[in-house]
Amino acid sequence: MHKKTQGLVLRETSIRETDKLLTVLTRDEGKLTVLARGAKRKGSRLVSASQLLVYSEMTLFEYKNRHSLDQAETIEVFGEVRSDVEMLSLASYFAELAELLSDEDCATPEILSLVLNSMHALGKLRKPQELVKAVFELRLMALSGFEPLLDGCAVCGREPETPFLNVKQGVLHCGECAEEAGEGISMPLDEGSLAAMRRVAYGDPRRLFSFFLKGEAMKRFADASEVFLLTQLERGFSTLDFYKKLISTKEMP
Repeated sequence: MHKKTQGLVLRETSIRETDKLLTVLTRDEGKLTVLARGAKRKGSRLVSASQLLVYSEMTLFEYKNRHSLDQAETIEVFGEVRSDVEMLSLASYFAELAELLSDEDCATPEILSLVLNSMHALGKLRKPQELVKAVFELRLMALSGFEPLLDGCAVCGREPETPFLNVKQGVLHCGECAEEAGEGISMPLDEGSLAAMRRVAYGDPRRLFSFFLKGEAMKRFADASEVFLLTQLERGFSTLDFYKKLISTKEMP
C-alpha cells in the first residue's frame, strides 16, 4: 500500500552498499523506520530526501508494517543550518531528542513543528543559538509530558520574589520554601528568566521565538532548561556533548 506524508529525517544509517535506513518523524504517523533503497547510488532520486535534517513530501510503500521510500520531493533542506558546523551540531541534538521523545506510529505533529520552527529560527531568523536551544528543550519537555509547574511557589502558593526551579520535582519555589520543595537541585531564576519559561511552557507555539533575553536572565533561562531536561530524562546526549565542545573551543582565547 502506498501513502503520502511529510517527514523530517532524524537519523540516517548506511546499510549494504547503496541503501540507507532512515528514522523519519512524519506529520501523520509519528516516528517511522523507512528503508531508502538505492539512496546512496549516484543519480538516485532519493539522494537529497534521505539526508539528515531534510524535510520532504514522501511517498511510502508499506508492507507487513515495514516502510520503504518510493518517491520524495524535498520541501526544505535548511541550507543555512547545514553549512554551519555549530548550527548543524545543535540541530543534530534537536533531532536526537525528537527521536527519543517521539512514539512509533503515533502522530506527534507538535514535536515535528517544534523541530522545524527551531531550525528556521536558527538558519533563517538567525536567533541566538543559546535562546533557540533553551526554547526547544523546555517546549519539547512540556509537549512530552514533563511540563514544569511554574504558576507560583509549589509550597506556599505565592509569586516568588526569589524564584528557583527544582529540576527533579519540576516545580517552582521561592527561596524561603527551599527545604520543603523536595529533593533535587534547584536552579536560580529571576524575573526575566521565569517570564521566558512561562511563555515557552504555556504560551502560543507560533510565538515561541518572538522574545529576547540577554545577560544573566538569558544564562539562567538556558541553564535551567538544560538541567531540567537532563535531570528528567536521566541521561546525557552525545550530540549535546559535541555541541558544547564546539562552543567551548570557540570561546577559548
